[in-house]
Order: sequence, then C-alpha cells, then structure tokens
Amino acid sequence: MIAVTGVTGRLGGRIARRLADEGVEQTLVTRSPDRAPRLVGARVAEAEYGDGESARRALRGVGTLCMVSASETPDRVARHRAFVDAAAAAGVRHVVYTSFYGAGPAATFTLARDHWATEEHIRASGMRYTFLRDNLYADFLSLMVGSDDVLRGPAGDGAVSVVALDDIAEACTAVLRSPGEHAGTTYDLTGPQSLTLTEVATTLSEATGRRVTYHPESLPEAYESRAGYGAPRWQLDAWVSTYTAIAAGEMTGLSTAVRDLTGHPPLSLSELLTG
Repeated sequence: MIAVTGVTGRLGGRIARRLADEGVEQTLVTRSPDRAPRLVGARVAEAEYGDGESARRALRGVGTLCMVSASETPDRVARHRAFVDAAAAAGVRHVVYTSFYGAGPAATFTLARDHWATEEHIRASGMRYTFLRDNLYADFLSLMVGSDDVLRGPAGDGAVSVVALDDIAEACTAVLRSPGEHAGTTYDLTGPQSLTLTEVATTLSEATGRRVTYHPESLPEAYESRAGYGAPRWQLDAWVSTYTAIAAGEMTGLSTAVRDLTGHPPLSLSELLTG
C-alpha cells in the first residue's frame, strides 16, 4: 500500500491522480477528507502532520509513504518530525519526500534549511528514503508578477532552473512504482534551462501578451515592497530569500533526473505557458 499526503494541493493531487490512473491502490492522507479527490482504488484517511496519533492510525498497513512537504508555517519542521516518527511507528518502510533544491543547513533560502532538517530526521528514522529536491515551481512564476506587470526581487543577475509541477509529479510517481530501486537516492528535479529573471519576464511577456519586466530590488526595497502584506517576519524572510538564493547562484544548475525517471525531457517555461 502506498500513502500520499498533500492530496488537496497542487503537487500531492497530481501524484495521487497519476497513481489512480495506473491502477495503484493508495491511501490519501489529509486533514480535510471532504476535500480529498475521489479516485478509484483510493481510501481516505484523516491525519494532521503534527498529530502523531492520527498519523499512526492513517499509516497502518502502508509500506511506502509519499510525504509532500507541509504548508509553510514557523513550526513546519516540528510537524514534519512528528509525522516521520508516526510513520516509523506505524511500520512504514520507505519515505519518498518532496524536498527543495539546494537543501542544506546553511542554504540562503530559509525554507531550504527546513527541508534539510526534515531530510536528516528521515535519515535517522531507520526507514528507507528517497528525496526529490524540486527547484522553484515554474507554474508559480506568473503569480510572482505584480499587478503592475513587474517581477521584482533581489535576485540580481542570478538564474533559476524552474521545473513544472507535472514533471515533478510524474517523476515522483515513477519512484513510487518501484521505490526499492531508488532507496537512498537524492534527485535534483529541474527544468531544461537556467533562466535569469529578465529572461523569465521576457518568456512571460511572449506567452501572455503582457509587457512583463524585471526590477532587481535591493534588500531594503524587497522588504519594503512586501511589508504591506502584513506577513510575519519569518515569512518575509522566506519570500525575500527565494530571490537572494537566486542571486547567490544556489538555484541554478541542470539535472537529468526528470528525463531519467520519466523517459522524456522536462517542460521548458515557454512550453508550460503555451502548451
């Protein structure tokens, strides 16, 4: 039995639907059962990441767990650790975790440090593991453009190797079909190009007909332009450090993992936008 978390979200939902299309039995683990997709061969189990008891109940009988990272909160690592502990206690043998590109204890992108901490806890759990380190989602780039058609952030001239959600989901599904072949492996999932944000703006312009431009903010400008959202400091740091990680060269570099796992090249940003 395979269990998939995050099934009401963009990535977990894609993975669950692919497994269902292939006739794979699965457990959909969610805190909102009423929002879970209705899929053939799938049962729904209610559980919270931070609630060990509900997680243990939901994961009984599961051999392989697809753990899509939880939503961004200041206690996300603690919630992840509680869920990993519950999975081990329930008898899960293999965890496939959706991590982030460049995850590490000193990563510029603050949330990549959270992913590293989660990876370390999974490594220490005794369960087999596979880590999928996704680059920035190509699908989200248009959402980063302001109402004035400006993509702004302190990314300088750095580049980012954005990857499509569909490619991540297909790669993850391939791992879940034969997890033993991928035990102990970390895959960097990237698109086919490393793009500067100027190039991203040009690609968005060509695809949408809007005149999107990139404004390379200074660090003070970045915090000031986001202050109006009323977000807590940790979230502002996460938003801004997405761009400073690009400036630092920590989001660039190309991997063959999508092609190796799926049998086809990853979608480019242009193909995603116009496909």
